[in-house]
Amino acid sequence: MAERLEVSVRTVHRDMESLSAAGVPVFAERGARGGWSLAEGWRTRVPGLAEDELRALLMAQPRVVGDSRLARAAERALEKLMAALPGTLREQASSMRQRLHVDTTGWSGTAEDLSMLPAVQDAVARDRRLEIRYRRPGAEPRDRAVDPLGLVSKGGAWYLVAATADGLRTFRVSRIESARILEHGFERPRGFDLAVYWKSSTEELARARGRYPVTLRLDAEAAALFQKWGRLPGARTAGDRVTLTTQFDDEAQATFVVLGLGARAEVIRPASLRSRVLEEHAAAVERARSPRRGRSRGG
Repeated sequence: MAERLEVSVRTVHRDMESLSAAGVPVFAERGARGGWSLAEGWRTRVPGLAEDELRALLMAQPRVVGDSRLARAAERALEKLMAALPGTLREQASSMRQRLHVDTTGWSGTAEDLSMLPAVQDAVARDRRLEIRYRRPGAEPRDRAVDPLGLVSKGGAWYLVAATADGLRTFRVSRIESARILEHGFERPRGFDLAVYWKSSTEELARARGRYPVTLRLDAEAAALFQKWGRLPGARTAGDRVTLTTQFDDEAQATFVVLGLGARAEVIRPASLRSRVLEEHAAAVERARSPRRGRSRGG
């Protein structure tokens, strides 16, 4: 066995002892024809699953992983588990699986580009350093060497949390243009907790956003939209108009939202936003009129 597995005899002995401790009936036979044997007729047994445990497992179907190669591997693993279930439980499990379908594409027909996810996952699982080409929005791609610490799936998108020369950073997997697993590994930060880091980093991101306060006067329809978006607390109502102060990331985002609301929204302050909205509106009106003037002259 040591020769076929290309390991030491000591390793084989240690593995056999581990199997025995785990409940697998392997035993040693001494003598000229001795060796290690497995009890005749023994088969692995799936630990008993309660109905609620089985339901939870099957309703979290592996198709949610997004990348097709990972999904197929997860599907095969689940099929092996189902094959080992008793007949009645297997029928119940098959029925459960027909009650959930996961579509990872958006309504526009697009989905996250997860072509680099398998390589990233492999590096995370094996604690191997990763060389990536990463593209930030509005910037040129940049090559970086990172120590991949974990993966987070949020809202259909995947994020890589990694240690870099600049500290811990988060990379959106769909923005990784190439990924190469390096031969050498790395030492994980002592005490690093992926869930704790993700919670603190997302809270910090939320605090960094929303630093552009805007006071608006809205009609009932626009106010209903803001209530749906969770931006209506602290609003004051006067007749059929609602006045509220809300937060945006910056002036550009505020301008985009206000212009989209049209006559249903009025900017009270800041004055700079009110001026920009008026300028953008005037420019839009001018662009809309220009083609008509051109056709009139051509006629």
